Amino acid sequence: MLIQFSVSNFRSFRERQTLNLAASNHDKTLPDNCITTDDLPGLTGKRWVKGVALYGANASGKTTVIEALKALAELVGTSAKTTDPKELIQQIDPFVLCSGQEEVPTAFAVVFVADGIRFEYRVAATRERIWHESLRAFPKAKEQLWFCRDWNSDSGNYAWSPERPSGFRRNTDDERRTLSNVLFLSKAIAEGRSELEPVFRWFKEQLLFLDLSPRGQLGAEITLEQIQKKSPLHDQILRMLRHADLGVTGVRAVEKYRTQKELDTLEKITTVLPFSPELREKILHNRQFEPELIHRGSNEADLPLPWKNESAGTHRFFGLAGPWLDILSNGHTICIDELEASMHPLMVRELLRLIFSNTENPKGAQIIFTTHNPLLLDPTLLRRDQIWFTDKDTEGAGHLYPLTDYQPRKGESLVRGYLSGRYGAVPFVPDGLLGSFPTRETAASSEKAGRDE
Repeated sequence: MLIQFSVSNFRSFRERQTLNLAASNHDKTLPDNCITTDDLPGLTGKRWVKGVALYGANASGKTTVIEALKALAELVGTSAKTTDPKELIQQIDPFVLCSGQEEVPTAFAVVFVADGIRFEYRVAATRERIWHESLRAFPKAKEQLWFCRDWNSDSGNYAWSPERPSGFRRNTDDERRTLSNVLFLSKAIAEGRSELEPVFRWFKEQLLFLDLSPRGQLGAEITLEQIQKKSPLHDQILRMLRHADLGVTGVRAVEKYRTQKELDTLEKITTVLPFSPELREKILHNRQFEPELIHRGSNEADLPLPWKNESAGTHRFFGLAGPWLDILSNGHTICIDELEASMHPLMVRELLRLIFSNTENPKGAQIIFTTHNPLLLDPTLLRRDQIWFTDKDTEGAGHLYPLTDYQPRKGESLVRGYLSGRYGAVPFVPDGLLGSFPTRETAASSEKAGRDE
């Protein structure tokens, strides 16, 4: 479970921005949208929202929130593979609209729950080195600092602390072998430090990312594989498709035949490139499959429809069905950019309702998603503490803030308030895209001047 995430000096964020998933104590609406931590030391009885919607104009920073969390997860997952001390840390991408920011460390801090224990992990790094790294654990209410490393520019070494950590055994050999551009967490896992496994596995396996935007690569493969292999989610996928009002009664995998043009292209590629005979044979003759959805036709006849004839929305929903049910069954924390891409708002609403249902989501899966869809600003779907905004200042720096900062009145139309710009986070184009339309103030001034003449 994700509790809080902070980032600074990353892409569109210059100053520290914090996403806090704590549920408001004053908001008693939609209790199923919250997770209550009755057995978490130090946070007994606290509530955390199951989902956050990020709204904002294009290039305002809403996607940056997800990209920052993804960058940290990728750094944790791949850092130990680095063997060259001069290799740059690719995940570090500092704010570029201010000179000198590349010399300021990018900072991440995340609080989460793994295996029933709350952890807080912090990293500060430039592309050349890790400047700070620390891990705190809360197996009981009292904090345990497991390790902390800080780069000392004067000595050219790291200062490690504490001397005798509680709950964690120091190994100075592991510390000494950790390169300056490598995370100690990742290095320690590679060295077999099992006590850090829950932390590493949370980043590697529990925290997931899906890109549903046009640039994303989510296809039908995952759902189709679950159908083909009769996975435990097979029946749920079919039930989900049948209830989605797509006219679908069933699904099967059919072999996808390559055109002669495709075969000729592969033949040329495998001839020119130095493939082994075995690999060349596999590429040329590997069987490929695609979904074929069965639709209810006239006279209640079941008719198959070629995959290429299905709509983009149907493609998107089918591709999402398998991963979505897997998220629910495993209690993942999922981050999704542009959740509504190619799907009707009511379909998106129903997907979110599954996340917010205690019955369908017994393991406490969470979702953080970006959206432009104002119809989701519905108090019967989202609590006010589940709605966050991003906006840019005059210097191009992004800012992240919750709807609750505005203390909207009970019964206030959030849709109207958002579209009118009351909460910020919308494009500001008063003169039109070509600067040819007068603002209301300009038009009023011109009209008044005409009357005065």
